[in-house]
Amino acid sequence: MEHVLVIGIGLALLFNFVNGLNDAANSIATVVATRVLSPLQAVGMAAFFNMVGPFVFTTVVAKTIGKGIVDPAFLIPEVIVIGMAAAVLWVFLSSYAGIPISASHALVGGLIGSAIAWGGIGSVLWPSSGLFVGTVLLFVTGAVLGALVLTLIARKKQEERWTEIAGLGALCGASLLVPPAVISGLLPLKGILAIVVFIVVSPVLGLIAAYFLGMAVILLFRNAQARKMNAVFSRLQVFSAAFYSLGHGSNDAQNAMGVITALLFAAGMLNDFVVPPWVIIASGLAIALGTFLGGWRVVETMGRKITKLRPYQGFCAETGGGVVLSFVTAFGIPVSTTHAISGSIMGIGATRGYSAVQWGIVRKIVTAWILTIPLTAACAYLGFLAFRFLFSV
Repeated sequence: MEHVLVIGIGLALLFNFVNGLNDAANSIATVVATRVLSPLQAVGMAAFFNMVGPFVFTTVVAKTIGKGIVDPAFLIPEVIVIGMAAAVLWVFLSSYAGIPISASHALVGGLIGSAIAWGGIGSVLWPSSGLFVGTVLLFVTGAVLGALVLTLIARKKQEERWTEIAGLGALCGASLLVPPAVISGLLPLKGILAIVVFIVVSPVLGLIAAYFLGMAVILLFRNAQARKMNAVFSRLQVFSAAFYSLGHGSNDAQNAMGVITALLFAAGMLNDFVVPPWVIIASGLAIALGTFLGGWRVVETMGRKITKLRPYQGFCAETGGGVVLSFVTAFGIPVSTTHAISGSIMGIGATRGYSAVQWGIVRKIVTAWILTIPLTAACAYLGFLAFRFLFSV
């Protein structure tokens, strides 16, 4: 048991390290792309705020990871270790390939796959049928309203691509209804359903926030000189990057916290599922180290290939993404910080028109998002079956 516990803690910290390696782009891509900070300055700042983040927010995301995805009765150390191994492998390979994916979703998929291999489909905490139906109805209602509104606007302006605009409206309408429903308690999202819903919602909210913030900035500074505007937002972007790094650390650093606490709880070393202070510190340091070493291929994809950015656009993207992260972290939802900043970058790029965004790159990123949970779940499932065969567990 002790050696499994040590391996599990080591893997959890390694996961946070590769998480920081891949997600370095989330908080510094825009500030590097706009040349506001040098790469070394940017990663140093991001690493610091990634480490501070978990101390600013509560550890409610860690509790979701450790107690809200798999029934704790089935969360034995071996299940956790193999699930973690699958997640680390996927995040490392994605970082090497320069693909910005969700480390949080990789972990969720890994835990689900190994838990099903150990305890069957019932080991996973699936949402109730009532909550599922309610979520679908909310999405459909929002999609219909959003599609209708944007279609009418597009037809009035005689837009040729009004069918594509209607689809975007449906996506935005569905996503905009979720936050007020969650805040009011009408939609008590939790566990797997919350994670799946926010695969769609978080990037769309980031897109919307960055788009409208960008349009507001354009309107307010429409008569300003470009040099003066760049000077102002170059300074502001340092604060927005720090804000986003804080949100990134507060959400993603808690992945390892949840896993390590679950391991300690399963081993009988904790009476209650409470994250020990040393776990918070170790997890924050691991993700900070990964961020400091950086994932420069991912930075290139996020900061330059999706759309070209100016300082004010980087500020809007980081601020929009940071607001989304703060919201979901407050409700204990482990989301993809990659999704949030990707959507924000798309939104600020769209302020210059549809063609300003490299949608081919976006499609590749979205494909990786969709495949992350099922692929890591399948990998962990097969890994646990091989483990049972070899060691007769």
